[in-house]
Amino acid sequence: MSLVPTRVLESIYDLDPQALAAAGVKAVLADLDNTLTPYEEALPSPALRAWKEALEAQGIALFVVSNSRKSRRCPDFCAALGIGCVRHAGKPGTKGFREALKQTGCRPEEALMVGDQIFTDVWGGNRAGIATVLVKPMAWGKNPGRILRYAAETPFRWLGRSKPGR
Repeated sequence: MSLVPTRVLESIYDLDPQALAAAGVKAVLADLDNTLTPYEEALPSPALRAWKEALEAQGIALFVVSNSRKSRRCPDFCAALGIGCVRHAGKPGTKGFREALKQTGCRPEEALMVGDQIFTDVWGGNRAGIATVLVKPMAWGKNPGRILRYAAETPFRWLGRSKPGR
């Protein structure tokens, strides 16, 4: 399956809830860390809360699909935001995506996966038949491996920028 995202945007806030609804999107599946919030942020920001409410006003569910290994990080953050989640999703495997679709009651063509990493979020979403949006990481983090991984993703980011998407 493809490592090229359907779209490349600066952030989640570039996704217009009204346009998503018009395109038939019923669920936005999203990575947590570095996509919806910076690493280590315990609570959702006011901007994230407002974006989630704008999605809901259009009949779109926000749902987290995370590989987070921290026992309470994902469920506590999502509970504070009032959304569901699948943690230990095993991205780029499809099991976590299938579970998210089941919990949201959506088919793959009614969902959109948003994340900051090609080799987990985009590759996994594409493998699950879900349109994918790659966003710029909110922070580079302290992990040198992550910086190298982001560098390796550069060609796929460029390819995603050059193709029309939903």
